[in-house]
Amino acid sequence: MPTHHETRKLPYTADQMFDLVADVGRYPEFLPWCAAARLRGSRPVAGGGEVLEADLVISFKVFRETFGSRVTLWPEDMKIDTEYLDGPFKHMKSNWAFRPAEGGCEVEFFVDFEFKNRVLQAAAGMFFNDAMQRIVRAFERRAADLYG
Repeated sequence: MPTHHETRKLPYTADQMFDLVADVGRYPEFLPWCAAARLRGSRPVAGGGEVLEADLVISFKVFRETFGSRVTLWPEDMKIDTEYLDGPFKHMKSNWAFRPAEGGCEVEFFVDFEFKNRVLQAAAGMFFNDAMQRIVRAFERRAADLYG
């Protein structure tokens, strides 16, 4: 089961980075392999949060899959939690945390997933670290485009 955990210091505010990551509908504009995004709906949750349910279409060569996720936004805590709903995974979860830091903010990212299909899981294992680095860099470039 591949997992990835990373913390980066960026020259943007925690609010800016939270807003960028929370804007799931814009992911196809900048994330590699994200061909489409569709918001199913949203609702408030106790504690000042908001839950979004969204579908992302991931496309890589001949592989094209749609998966649904529940994204819980916690603006007061500056955290975003994602849980898997349906699609090609056995499980998938990710977490983002944003903290103010000298000269910008600190962004912490964690993801853990496993595909149902063994062939896809083996393929993912071969390029997982490179793929995660490309995704993190895509968020950084997006922040530079929006806020730089």
